[in-house]
Order: sequence, then C-alpha cells, then structure tokens
Amino acid sequence: MKKVIIYTLLALLSALFLAPFFWLLTTSLKAPTELYLFPPKWLPSELHFNNFAKAWTSQPFSLFLQNSLIVTGLSLIGQLLSSALVAYGFARYKFKGRDALFILLLATMMIPWEVTMIPLYMEFNYLGWINTLKPLIVPSFFGAPFFIFLLRQFIMTLPVELEEAARIDGANPVQIFLRIITPLMTPALVLVGVFHMLNSWNDYLGPLIFLNDQSKYTLTLGLAQFRGMYGVDMEGIMAVTTLICIPPLAIFFMAQKHIVEGVAGTGIKG
Repeated sequence: MKKVIIYTLLALLSALFLAPFFWLLTTSLKAPTELYLFPPKWLPSELHFNNFAKAWTSQPFSLFLQNSLIVTGLSLIGQLLSSALVAYGFARYKFKGRDALFILLLATMMIPWEVTMIPLYMEFNYLGWINTLKPLIVPSFFGAPFFIFLLRQFIMTLPVELEEAARIDGANPVQIFLRIITPLMTPALVLVGVFHMLNSWNDYLGPLIFLNDQSKYTLTLGLAQFRGMYGVDMEGIMAVTTLICIPPLAIFFMAQKHIVEGVAGTGIKG
C-alpha cells in the first residue's frame, strides 16, 4: 500500500512537471483561432505541422542557430579547460595564500551579474568587442567560480597515490593532469559541461546587451523577434521554443548517468 501511494504521488508530480511542456507542444500545433479560447483547449482540433516551418523561415533562424552553436561550443571548451586547470591547482598545489585566494574566489559568487553588467559593457566597448560574439565567448576562458569549486571538490576525492606513482615513473605535471586526472574527472567535467551549455544556450540578457546587428543574434534573441508592437506571434514562439528545447533535452538524457556520478563525487569530501 505504501508503494502504491508513493508511485501515485510521483506520477502526479511528474504530470504536473510535464504539463507545461505538453502545453508548449500542443500550442505549437494549433491554428491561430484556437490560441486564445477560454476555457483553454489542450488538444488542437487539427495538427498544423507547418507552424514549425513557417516560424523557422519567418526569421533567419538558421543563422541564429549557427551563432548559438559557435558561442556555446567555443565557450564550453574554454570553460572546461580553464576551470579544470584552476581547480587542479587549488586541489593539489600548496602555496602561500591558497586558502585565502580560494575564499576570495568563492566570494565572487555572491556578486550578481547585473552589478558587473555596466562595467563589462564599458570594458568590451573599450576593446571594440561590442556587436561581436567575443563578449559571449572570451570570459569563459577565465573559468567560473562555481565550476571551479565543483571540480576542486571532485579532484580532492581522487587518491593522491595515483599521481605520486606517475611522478615516480617520470611523468611531469602536464602529463599527470592530462593522462591521470582528466580521465578520472569525466563525470564532473560532463556535469560542468551540461550546466554551462544550458546557461550559454539559454542566455538572453548577454546577447541582448552586447549584440546590435541581427546577423550576430543567437536563438534566444531571434525568439524575441516574434513579439511585435501590436501583437505576439504565439504559435511561432511556441514552435521555435519547442525546436530550441530539443538539443538541451537530448544532451541531458545522454549525459544523465555522468551527471549523477558528478554530483555524487563532488559531495564526498569537502
């Protein structure tokens, strides 16, 4: 009886969680006349699959997709490389002021991005990077405090004896990091990669501030083009949003096992 109650509650919570996604999908397939009915109509009387093609071609979304892939891919490489190197340094090397520097790094997590928004714009404007993709990519090559913290916690769970054995065999620090530490860090790196990919893929405020030319727009900015002065193309928004959600969902389900291992590994030792 207890299991029946638990499974029933889980099924209800799952349905509650999936309801917005179901509404998103069904609304993207509706005719314009069915969008604003009251009470709302969950299922369309006729499936309009042409809404997807119409919405995608109404704006240069192929170009927006290309820009989003460039930003997400390059920033992902930079984030993984820089965060892993800094985390390894904090986890394994002892130097004067290491703990104080790490606390200072964690303290920067309390600074909202909105506070640094204007100084960042002034800095990128001075460098001539406004209306380019550089402000969305280059900062990732300097690491992120939260990701550095996660990777450091994971590295501290790895046996030091592995590195000592490799050092005795003649491996230098670079070889130890690349051949010993990096393969063992795969779950944590996947976790960081998924988190960063979601942040970068769904980022709206960053592109809105730094990009002016439509040819540089990402998918999130392109999605905002459906909101006009006199109305909102609701079926277009829902159709493109459905398409935009597919890559993150696919990556999440493929990396789910490593995500669980990464979360478990980062909490074993503090």
